[in-house]
Amino acid sequence: MNKVIERTMIVPNMHLLEIETPEIASKIKPGQFIIVRANDEGERIPLSVADWNSEKGTITIVFMEVGASTGALACLQAGDELATCVGPLGNETQIANYGTVLCIGGCYGIGSIYPVARALKEAGNQIITVLEARSSYLLYWVKKFATLSNKIFNITRDGSLGMKGHINRLTEIINSLPKPPDRIIVNGCTYLMAHASELTRELGITTLVNLNPIMIDGTGMCGVCRVTVADQRKFACVDGPEFNGHEVDWKEFLARRKAYMNEETLFFRKSAPKPAVHKEGKCQA
Repeated sequence: MNKVIERTMIVPNMHLLEIETPEIASKIKPGQFIIVRANDEGERIPLSVADWNSEKGTITIVFMEVGASTGALACLQAGDELATCVGPLGNETQIANYGTVLCIGGCYGIGSIYPVARALKEAGNQIITVLEARSSYLLYWVKKFATLSNKIFNITRDGSLGMKGHINRLTEIINSLPKPPDRIIVNGCTYLMAHASELTRELGITTLVNLNPIMIDGTGMCGVCRVTVADQRKFACVDGPEFNGHEVDWKEFLARRKAYMNEETLFFRKSAPKPAVHKEGKCQA
């Protein structure tokens, strides 16, 4: 169980991991996530599911290699087994025919928003896609989004593809459309989701975000993933992970995301004094 079918670095520091887990593949819905642990000594981390194949019994996740735990995931090869892979967890995205939906993905969020955009397209929506990255070589799955998008906007920090800048170009993009979208969904880093929510608040457009706080059990028992939404305490694992971005206390969310940054850095240095080097799909110490 939980056998790795494929692990590939699709762009620098961004990995695709396909896992054989028939039970999860048969039940997963857009917007839900899993919790994985690379080995018996590793920590449990939540990752959104980017795709699945119920006939093959596989799911696909896209993650960024940033520390010890994701570094261990990045060293997995086909045939390896994950110590933990549980799910589906969280609530699925509410799919309906809203009219026009603008889907924004950045970093690992490009992968996680793909099944959401696909389901919305199948429900009859017009899909406008915005993909954001530091540079063109960090964008991925552009062709996959092209098959389901009525229009695609690319934003790169260096201007190497599409519009130059960050999500601050969002208002400009919305104003260029024949009419404002009926709904906006944002997946990606905290800055992307928070800033997009602030921009759309002024426009009065419903904006949903997929929160990714620190998490342990994923079933609402530990309380680690608590967030404040509409001045109420919520648990991202059982109440979310999708929330109205206009109601999230982003200052608190960002502060809690950084709670263990020093410890994570020290642990990574102690456990991996020699950084992993990826060469021809292999991970070497």
